Amino acid sequence: MSNKQVGIVLPEFERLLGLMVHEEVINRFEPVQADEGTPLVVHIKSFSYRKQIPEDHSGNGGGFVFDCRGILNPGRITEFKTQTGRDKEVKDFLEQQTRMPEYLNSIYNIVDISVEDYIKRGFDSLSVNFGCTGGQHRSVYAADALARHLRNKFHVKIDLHHVEQEAKNWIN
Repeated sequence: MSNKQVGIVLPEFERLLGLMVHEEVINRFEPVQADEGTPLVVHIKSFSYRKQIPEDHSGNGGGFVFDCRGILNPGRITEFKTQTGRDKEVKDFLEQQTRMPEYLNSIYNIVDISVEDYIKRGFDSLSVNFGCTGGQHRSVYAADALARHLRNKFHVKIDLHHVEQEAKNWIN
């Protein structure tokens, strides 16, 4: 089927679907997305377990804390010691030599449920934290990945901080 044919078929399919299926049912399958009026801000932080889990300053308490220490640590490999989870070599290692992609997909599934619900209910804050040994490799990579995922899927506002990296001025 050509692109032109698809362009003709899709509107007709949507029209027929609208006649056969109640709008309430269709709305259940449409992705929820934030808009300019959506108050939700997802606060995502990477941190080191050597210090402490970051506080939730929203006044709500709670949120998510994910432990990345079960993923093979690139910091134990000499060539990665001075790099972070934002460096290409470290990202390639985490994506290709560890179970990080599987780990993150599980987190996406869990966090997506709350983000969708929080958007629908008009909540203004959700906290998600990623910890690892030094707050340099795995947690930084995971925090960046979740921020990217939530922006793409929900168009939600993100407040992203890498606690250890900002303290060391490694990341702007």
